[in-house]
Amino acid sequence: MGMGMGKVIVVGGGAAGMMAAMAAADSGARVCLVEKNEKLGKKLFLTGKGRCNVTNAAEADTFFQNVCTNSKFLYSAYYGFDNQAVMTFLEKAGCPLKTERGARVFPLSDHSSDVIAAFQRELKKRDVEILLNTEAAHILTGTRESRTQNCFTGVKLADGRSLYGDRCIICTGGISYPSTGSTGDGYQIAEGAGHTVTELAPALVPFNIVEKWCGQLTGLSLKNVSVTLSVGKKSPYEGFGEMLFTHFGVSGPLILSASSYYRGEKDAKLYIDLKPALDEEQLDRRILRDFEENKNRQFKNSLGGLFPVKLIPVLIELSGISPEKKINEITREERRNFGRLVRRLPLTIAGTRGFEEAIITRGGVAVKEINPSTMESKKVDGLYFAGEVLDLDALTGGFNLQIAWSTGHLAGVSASSR
Repeated sequence: MGMGMGKVIVVGGGAAGMMAAMAAADSGARVCLVEKNEKLGKKLFLTGKGRCNVTNAAEADTFFQNVCTNSKFLYSAYYGFDNQAVMTFLEKAGCPLKTERGARVFPLSDHSSDVIAAFQRELKKRDVEILLNTEAAHILTGTRESRTQNCFTGVKLADGRSLYGDRCIICTGGISYPSTGSTGDGYQIAEGAGHTVTELAPALVPFNIVEKWCGQLTGLSLKNVSVTLSVGKKSPYEGFGEMLFTHFGVSGPLILSASSYYRGEKDAKLYIDLKPALDEEQLDRRILRDFEENKNRQFKNSLGGLFPVKLIPVLIELSGISPEKKINEITREERRNFGRLVRRLPLTIAGTRGFEEAIITRGGVAVKEINPSTMESKKVDGLYFAGEVLDLDALTGGFNLQIAWSTGHLAGVSASSR
């Protein structure tokens, strides 16, 4: 059964899809937005622990530095609809914003539902037709006059129906948080249309750690520490901030960022610097000062001023110094070695957690097959891609949502102006 549904069909009602539908409607197209869930923005609802970190207010250079994969591909998209454009749009749409540390931008209310509600109001204003509980199976193609390659003609739905249109934007997201409907549909659609999908992996995801002592520290959060990801002789990531010990290993903002640079290497390690504000000599003087104040006490009772109580037994065990040893019996070499441990506490990576715990997916539709100036497929005329379905990923802080807004907006404008 055929249903003539207007010119631009947007598949996926998440961040990129809602933005693409709106941009296409603003540019004069009739738009049909297809979403397989019972409501729009289901994954958006969960982002930022339900607060929705909509973008990052930093300069353009910072945005590109925080994009881990294919940042140059995003130049046209970002400069066409940057963080300021996103903030202006949301404020005008009735969703006031605030900026927090790290230039992270949130709704003033701290409710992601307000971001989704703003989009719903704007889509309604533009007469965008929204089909909920509607799943796309694959795209239909054919040839048109004056076109030498395959052209998009419609979308075949999972229930057997077909939607016909002139152009289509695929915004189906990745495969992280599969409970929100992100189950890789877009990758299958892309492959069916002749596209390459690069290797998929969980990103912004906690690590499983080999060392059993991690489990003893479950729930311990460390602030103002630095973490280095080390692979062989290289250190692909180093960051400063906050991390968390869990029953399986480590998590928290620093760890999630480090995971974006991990490629499953067997010799990967994490090194935690517990006192990054101090260099080696300063740290030694600090330890010496604490030791002087506790010189007649046992080693195990002399570290309370330096570290969280829960961490002390682990550090003592790893140091190789007897917990009962008196401070005034500890040698200079033992003290120095202890300082080095504090600055490079080693963790052996056993791998990452799965997609169900990953914030985003690394990998996706190969960007070399997409025109970066329009987001149009180089394989099928009239087919566009936007958002996480593409091989693009960034660190935490609002950068991944900015990718969704920017690519969605460019795809919407391009699809409707053809």
